[in-house]
Amino acid sequence: MKELKIDRQPLPLATLRDIWMSPVKLTISSESRDAVAAAHEKVLAVLAGGDQVYGVNTGFGLLANVRISKDELGLLQENLIKSHAVGVGPLLSDEIVRLIMVMKIKALAEGYSGVRPALIDMLCTLVSKEIYPTIPSKGSVGASGDLAPLAHMAGVLIGVGSVRVNGEEMPAADALKAAGLEPVTLGPKEGLALLNGTQVSTALALAAAFRTENLLAASLAAGAMSADAVQGSDTPFDERIHAVRGHRGQIDVAATLRQFLAGSDIRASHIDCNRVQDPYSIRCQPQVLGACLDVLRHVCDVLEIEANAVTDNPLVFAETGSVLSGGNFHAEPVAFAADHLALAIAEIGSLAERRIALLMDPHLSGLPAFLVRESGLNSGFMIVQITAAALASENKSLAHPASVDSIPTSANQEDHVSMATFAANRLHTMLDNSNNIIAIELLAAAQGIDFHHPRQSSEILERCLGRIRELSPTLEKDRSLKPDIDAVSSLIDEGDFYQQCSAILPGVAR
Repeated sequence: MKELKIDRQPLPLATLRDIWMSPVKLTISSESRDAVAAAHEKVLAVLAGGDQVYGVNTGFGLLANVRISKDELGLLQENLIKSHAVGVGPLLSDEIVRLIMVMKIKALAEGYSGVRPALIDMLCTLVSKEIYPTIPSKGSVGASGDLAPLAHMAGVLIGVGSVRVNGEEMPAADALKAAGLEPVTLGPKEGLALLNGTQVSTALALAAAFRTENLLAASLAAGAMSADAVQGSDTPFDERIHAVRGHRGQIDVAATLRQFLAGSDIRASHIDCNRVQDPYSIRCQPQVLGACLDVLRHVCDVLEIEANAVTDNPLVFAETGSVLSGGNFHAEPVAFAADHLALAIAEIGSLAERRIALLMDPHLSGLPAFLVRESGLNSGFMIVQITAAALASENKSLAHPASVDSIPTSANQEDHVSMATFAANRLHTMLDNSNNIIAIELLAAAQGIDFHHPRQSSEILERCLGRIRELSPTLEKDRSLKPDIDAVSSLIDEGDFYQQCSAILPGVAR
């Protein structure tokens, strides 16, 4: 298990990707511990002075004007967590929960939230021992923070709710006892600091961005294989064409496609053919996928900032003695980023579906109809193209922006919300769809290249073909391709194509 010390330096995107992918052992630096303690002392000083501070000695939302007595301040924070833990829907994965917890620890460790260092230590222990709260995926509107889902996370600290340990769900109180831990008694502001924040929507969006890296890498391999299978030209990928336009993503995608196709005997066999131009789904890959890469890079820039941000309320500035109430919990930047990423995910799948259709058509591809010998007796890849079309069309609807929607909550006190949590969560359905589309294209393109053997494709693409053939043999006669699609889709989502494109992906190329 990797070890990570949380300090006041930003966590880079590559580290966040590692946290998403595998467990981590956490500690906080002495510098962070000192900053946290100083802010907590300021909260105690405010209480001792009798000042009224939102969420510290008042109610919440529309009840902010209700003053809470000193002997009920701990109960106020406990009640906050219990009353807000009302999420519904499928549970978030352990990987996303781990990201949520680490980002909450990072935000609290900046020293602007007024909590005790011991509270952060408890969160670090849960992450290090792989005790992950069960967090329902629905119930947040992405303003005032991700209140309901973060309440489910926070409840575990006081022994309420449930957790997963090694994939097994159990009551939080039992898991704490088994780990030798005692439930926390919350101090002033601590429940509010745990619940306020954009960590859930940010974690969902970050995980989607990391999955999109895997998707884009696979789509570049699939697009290159399709280009070779239909005996397409590599002239449209010439670096001079892309240099005069100037978009970085377009330039990088064209270079990757040239690298993938370099040395292909199939390409060399038709270099002097009469075809003038290929369809856009082949020819315009750098322009379309390059734009998607640029979107992904922008989204990662936004999310990297948000992952390191302090987003609870109010904020404690110990150096000046100020406790300021603001709105950093409003997740509009995350909502916009998620909506932007949705466009790229949809377009990656849409372009791939057009290449699949091209491979099916003997008049355009020069390959047997529906990529099978004895077509008529065999339907070959006919229906998998329909599956791809259905998924591409579903993604078009899901790509509609969520951030333009808003619904007032808390008796109109919270009168504009971001919908960032839904905006980010729906990306994973879209990614499942596009992963399956690219899986279908990889299978179809592999079938197309098989028809050109003994001529070989490039060394890189023949390696891709070999990896696919480990999971899916050449289609000689009709069989269900569902198991093949599932296997190759998993290959994509696990990042099997990531390394061959990592130099241009934002998780590495910063």
